[in-house]
Amino acid sequence: MTSPEYRVLARKYRPMSFGELIGHDTLVRTLTNAFESGRIAHAFMLTGVRGVGKTTTARLIARALNCVNGPTMTPCGVCDACRAIAEDRHPDVLEMDAASRTGVDDMRELIDGVRYRPVSARYKVYIIDEVHMLSKQAFNALLKTLEEPPPDIKFIFATTEINKVPVTVLSRCQRYTLPRIPAETLARYYGEVSAKEGVEIEPAALALIARAADGSVRDGLSILDQAIALSLGAAISEASVRDMLGVADRGLVFDLFEALMRGDASDALDRLERLYNAGTDPAMVLQDLLDVTHFVTRLKLERGNDAAATAAPVADGFDRKRGLDLAGRLGMAALGRSWQLLLKGLAEVQAAPQPLKAAEMALIRLIHVADLPPPAEILKLLQDGKAIPAGPGSPAPGPGGPGPRAELRPVAGGAATALAVEAPAPEALPQNFAEVMALVQAHREGILYDQLASGLHLVRYAPGTIEFRPEPDAPRDLAGRLGQFLQGATGTRWIIGVASEGGEPTWREQETARRRREFEEIAAHPMVRAVLAAFPGARIVGHDEEIPPEPPPAEEPMPYEEDDPGPFAAGAWDGEQDLGDEP
Repeated sequence: MTSPEYRVLARKYRPMSFGELIGHDTLVRTLTNAFESGRIAHAFMLTGVRGVGKTTTARLIARALNCVNGPTMTPCGVCDACRAIAEDRHPDVLEMDAASRTGVDDMRELIDGVRYRPVSARYKVYIIDEVHMLSKQAFNALLKTLEEPPPDIKFIFATTEINKVPVTVLSRCQRYTLPRIPAETLARYYGEVSAKEGVEIEPAALALIARAADGSVRDGLSILDQAIALSLGAAISEASVRDMLGVADRGLVFDLFEALMRGDASDALDRLERLYNAGTDPAMVLQDLLDVTHFVTRLKLERGNDAAATAAPVADGFDRKRGLDLAGRLGMAALGRSWQLLLKGLAEVQAAPQPLKAAEMALIRLIHVADLPPPAEILKLLQDGKAIPAGPGSPAPGPGGPGPRAELRPVAGGAATALAVEAPAPEALPQNFAEVMALVQAHREGILYDQLASGLHLVRYAPGTIEFRPEPDAPRDLAGRLGQFLQGATGTRWIIGVASEGGEPTWREQETARRRREFEEIAAHPMVRAVLAAFPGARIVGHDEEIPPEPPPAEEPMPYEEDDPGPFAAGAWDGEQDLGDEP
């Protein structure tokens, strides 16, 4: 049974002097110089993530100001002022939580107290935690006092969201940013605490706790406290900490990462399900995969540096040999794509009502592109007239026929593996843009057909690649929609490029010109000319109503006299041409 006098580690090991602060050397050095030179500000703003020591630092500053030997950066800790401040019972050191006292009335009460001198201390110190929670009216009420306080008044503010503090308040304070504590420093500190508590703990477990703390000393001490309670006096192992935190084993994460990189969807989803059934949060799985991606990328950059390659950070928790092997087989393009897709997938998993399904979709999306060859290889395939390989996640084939069959084989320069695809024969792909337009029309994509016909100037065409210049009023996503349609219709991934100049007339302009030529050929036919000449005011109808009226033909019909019977008079036809049956 827990003793009622027990104090959690976060309170038991709260720093009692500036020398015990870890990871904040810059702050300590600045304050030391300020105290030694007598340049002590009247207002301090401490900012940083939760658990890095903002409130602790504020109390240490209050002790440094009011120690009987002070102001000094090395308060004695035994005088009445030091002990009273440490025990949070000094009448002149007032600590207020802005989260529960946000109104202007609370601030006016504080300002009224500023008018009175300290009871027993050298300075009256106001510590306001989470100051960003104050209302706008409360900030406004504080401004004047904050700018010109009495000489024996000091303000110390702490906040985790500095962006919510008005600039007018920030400009009246000395700002100190308390950074996250490095994982290596945290692991070393937690090892010292464990030794003081008489607890045996594995170094890998310390590294895991430091990583889970995410730069927060207090969070890590709380996790360590929980791990000590879990061990029941036995040594704390890495496995027990993993089970407690619901974190996947790094070896299993490496196995999942390798399955993703070789495009094995079945194996990857099976491993994800096993991790989930073991109690691992899907979001943590994606976070671990992000860590692996970053770890392997850093190793790839360090491969030429022997010193860097042998120095492993204590809190990595990764198999460095396995990471180096992956770094040698994976390209930077594959790692960069993996990072972007996992980062996007993590946000989706955190917001999804069913995290496991969202994680599965994120991994499937990663598998779909992880095996793509790099851009240089894609360009070479296009130059050789070959189709672009399609990944295992390619869309289902369109009505044109069955999709390509795929098999895995190593490909140099890309990811760990790339996909060799039995692409459709070149004859199956549209051989020119006219066939593309016919394909769009055959699939009854009326809107896309109209946008292509009127908004696209073809610059270059080859089976599998199209480059065009869009009209100013063409949809911005025209290239993407065209590529998506062609991939679904042909089973092959197309490269669609957009140029800024050049190109043929649009398909509609070409079609109009073609019909105009037909119109001109019909109008120039001797029989048609004769009919038009015989019947003044007659015109050609039924060819294309959209064709604009044309200027008179270059060669005018021969005029004839009024008494001239014309070409259709009796006996005028030579009988060599058949006009067809008379109506």
